[in-house]
Amino acid sequence: MTRFDVVVIGAGAAGLFAAMRAGQRGRRVLLLDHADEPGKKILISGGGRCNFTNAGCVPERFLSANPHFARSALARYTQHDFIALVRRHGIAFHEKTLGQLFCDGSARQVVAMLVAECTAAGVDLRLRHRVTDITRADGFTITTDHGEFGAESLVLATGGLSIPKMGATGFAHDVARRFGLPIIEPRPGLVPFTFDGALLDLMRPLAGVALPVVARAGRAAFPEAMLFTHRGLSGPAVLQASSYWMPGDMVTFDLAPGRDATTELLAAKRARPKAEARTILAGLLPQRLAQALAALHLPPRIIGETADAPLKSLGALLNRWTLTPAGTEGYAKAEVTLGGIDTAALSQQTMAAKSVPGLFVVGEAVDVTGWLGGYNFQWAWSSGWVAGEAA
Repeated sequence: MTRFDVVVIGAGAAGLFAAMRAGQRGRRVLLLDHADEPGKKILISGGGRCNFTNAGCVPERFLSANPHFARSALARYTQHDFIALVRRHGIAFHEKTLGQLFCDGSARQVVAMLVAECTAAGVDLRLRHRVTDITRADGFTITTDHGEFGAESLVLATGGLSIPKMGATGFAHDVARRFGLPIIEPRPGLVPFTFDGALLDLMRPLAGVALPVVARAGRAAFPEAMLFTHRGLSGPAVLQASSYWMPGDMVTFDLAPGRDATTELLAAKRARPKAEARTILAGLLPQRLAQALAALHLPPRIIGETADAPLKSLGALLNRWTLTPAGTEGYAKAEVTLGGIDTAALSQQTMAAKSVPGLFVVGEAVDVTGWLGGYNFQWAWSSGWVAGEAA
């Protein structure tokens, strides 16, 4: 059996970073992954350009049963630290809306940067190694289909359940349960909503229509784009709201943000009485959506012949369209996993398991989930860094 100081399982964002930092400290590090290349989720992120962090990253934009847990790691390795690393490697990047930072070129540049840093730190990266067992007695023994490895410290960085076609599994949760760590029930996050019945009949013909909205779920509100799909609703505003939604809850959409739809419809009735109602409505909404809602909520006549009551009712609906999703598209389309290993069992300074000396858990496997827009990558970098500092 080959022995190391640290074994990191999972060569994704958090695992690469934990291995890199531990190696930089002079630790002898083995990084294992069952995949045939590292950073697979990094490669597909941001449309292949990797939204690697957010310039406005703050702890308040992370969800957890303990909303304060992420503060320490995020403060010790910040978005500014990662941006400096990207600059040192000469990777060109740009800022999109809401502080989102993307590579000008390819996400492969980020993976190459992380692998280069690991190589420079002496990390032994071994791919196509499937872990079959983990035991603990005088350190950890990690059994794989390529033999056994021993280590003083073990870092679990195998992510969550989102995007199973990329190889995502509940491995970290299973290992955590074996060692007695509690789990906050996982569920899909940053995921499209599905609908059924009359609502789906309305939405399906509108697939591809997008518009700016304010989506509200619980106390959270997100002013971003919404997209109609063949199964319901998607787009950034919807994905954001989904993380705050629980089955059976309602979600509210302002389809005309910053505008009083009722006032505008009544004013248009006076100013353009001979116009069709759907034509007026198209001044507030994309044409296909305007036609669908006009057909559903207004009589088939010119707006001057339409009573005020249905115009007021439709105006109220446009500013507060309240829906109850049938569900979500699940882990197959979810960008992240909500829930996971309970932070109450971990040190917020080191990501170490309080009851299992030498065991660390980082990244998506932990009950910390960020907003859409680079936040979850920053959690991977930050949590990986602090674990690598201590492992």
